[in-house]
Amino acid sequence: MKTMTCRQLGGACEQSFQGETLEEIIEQNKLHIVEMMMQQDEQHIEAARKVKVLMEDTEAKRAWFANKQQLFDELPED
Repeated sequence: MKTMTCRQLGGACEQSFQGETLEEIIEQNKLHIVEMMMQQDEQHIEAARKVKVLMEDTEAKRAWFANKQQLFDELPED
């Protein structure tokens, strides 16, 4: 089990998420982002906009995932 924060995933806060895989953590973070956007949190709305733009570029998306996977892999187990 490892822990990453919203900010480590490109978000706007230090909310933490735990999972056995990066994908599990990303899914938790997505739900968090949606919740924060529904609350009209401007920082999360802006972070989500930036990530959305990034995800529209195939190479940028691959690089983002590779970077986050490396970060996840380097984290200590909880």
